[in-house]
Amino acid sequence: MATKKKIDLDALFSDTNTDFRMVQILDQDGNVVNPDLVPDLSDDELVGLMSDMVWSRILHERSTALNRQGRLGFYAPTAGQEASQLASIKAIEKDDVLLPGYRDVPQLIKHGLPLSQAFLWSRGHVAGNMYPESLKALPPQIIIGAQYVQAAGVALGLKKRGKKNVAVTYTGDGGSSQGDFYEGINFAGSFNAPAIFFIQNNGWAISTPRSVQTKAVTLAQKAVAAGIPGIQVDGMDPLAVYAVTKKARDYAVAGNGPVLIETICYRYGPHTLSGDDPTRYQPEGVQDEWAKKDPLIRFRKYLEDKGLWSQEKEEEVIEATKEEIKEAIKEADKQPKQKVSFFLNTMFEEPTNTIQEQIDVFEAKESK
Repeated sequence: MATKKKIDLDALFSDTNTDFRMVQILDQDGNVVNPDLVPDLSDDELVGLMSDMVWSRILHERSTALNRQGRLGFYAPTAGQEASQLASIKAIEKDDVLLPGYRDVPQLIKHGLPLSQAFLWSRGHVAGNMYPESLKALPPQIIIGAQYVQAAGVALGLKKRGKKNVAVTYTGDGGSSQGDFYEGINFAGSFNAPAIFFIQNNGWAISTPRSVQTKAVTLAQKAVAAGIPGIQVDGMDPLAVYAVTKKARDYAVAGNGPVLIETICYRYGPHTLSGDDPTRYQPEGVQDEWAKKDPLIRFRKYLEDKGLWSQEKEEEVIEATKEEIKEAIKEADKQPKQKVSFFLNTMFEEPTNTIQEQIDVFEAKESK
């Protein structure tokens, strides 16, 4: 998986790039293999990134438990993708616009969405989509790949308004086979719109292995057809993900157009908790092999060697996260239950006669 060949990061950001070697800074043992690429992060920033990754792993564990208790609705597991998700979101700015997929709730929270609202979104509550005006983001997209088209439009809007910001979006390896995927990167490339498109390649989509998904050797090389840079990065390596994302953002806001980034990662668990069972389609031993490449293990080792992390520090983050989740669930529980009459009342500015009749019927039922 690792490559120790020197990689010229600047050279990768070219619309004629054909070097799709995987960018890696930390190997699975936490050793630096490309010292020239190590990003300029302070000790506090490194600790903050590790804290975010631990937070995300605990959020995943608690969300899984809450789902099984019937206290959450839809949930797409994120364990294993912490480096891909949290290091990338750390490399963008608060005024950049995030267009997440349904697995990208951790990034959305770190970008400013209150955790209680994320829980309400999982429950299908309309309040989960009522974002603060300060939050530059759209709710998670359920239609696979549709966020790519939206991101292209948002990026073009940012360009036309003269904003020095980017639109950032994510899909999975399965999403890269959708028509919206190519339409999004092609439109953004054609109009030189500042967007960063992520493909989080976890190898299996819902159940289709990467080898069947496409004959392309990498997913990053699909950028060539749209005339934009495509870069593959070790998605289990937070430093590599951060460095490439930061470089992509600088490239885009400088007026060079969009970038496609493929992060090679793995999802520890099912596609969603709605009935998927990865043991039915993944060969025995796959999870064990990827467990050795866990992003938390390698980053923990790297920080411990620098004297920046300890078991005590990690326990503090874990306990604080559990308390945060506990309070967020309490806050979500305070939200009034949804009524049919509410949705009927908000369907039109002025209800039609037929809708008004239905409103009257349901309000009468709900008042009993």
